Amino acid sequence: MIGVIRVLTTTNTEVLEQHGNIIANRYGVPVMSRCIPDQPLGIFNDETEQAAAPKIVALGRSLEAEGCKLLVISCAADPAIKQLRDNVSIPVVGAGSAASHMALSIGKKVGVMGITDEVPAVMKNLLGDLLVNSIRPEGVTNTTDLMTPAGREKATEAARKLMEQGTEVIVFACTGFSTIGLADVLRKELGVIVIDAVEAEGLFASALYRQLSNERSAV
Repeated sequence: MIGVIRVLTTTNTEVLEQHGNIIANRYGVPVMSRCIPDQPLGIFNDETEQAAAPKIVALGRSLEAEGCKLLVISCAADPAIKQLRDNVSIPVVGAGSAASHMALSIGKKVGVMGITDEVPAVMKNLLGDLLVNSIRPEGVTNTTDLMTPAGREKATEAARKLMEQGTEVIVFACTGFSTIGLADVLRKELGVIVIDAVEAEGLFASALYRQLSNERSAV
């Protein structure tokens, strides 16, 4: 089982399981989704990331205890990833680093779209010179802002602006774009390569999960 850590607190089962369902349906692996407590707006600045860190570690340890063989932090900032790796014995995949590595494998000019004015440090450091521009959709400051018709419209407008600025590959720096299914909309309407952070984390996690499963079967 892959444990999916959501950093957006929600009691809505459909929202909670959305990222895990993307991974399970696309890659055919079993998932278990859980969210950290007391962060209904998720992570959107340094303060909320710091507040989330101990909760992520605690949740990750709990998921390992429940039998998960691999963990995914479904947030593009890869919050608390080092701390979590230091506190569990199983692999941990981060959405931001997974999306960035996928972009590196393509090697084209990258435009990052997120919910903050700054590109998450992990993504900025990995992308290096490939990162040519970034954008935050107008009026969007946290994940819940995306879950409205206006949020979706502004996100699409932002993607168009990135393309006008020379972007060849759009990389999502917020997993909330996955929640609203934006990647397929942009691929169809704009004909642009889009790296969805949840799809990326799922690709890496599913490949590793299968390898771990095969190793256990061979023993």
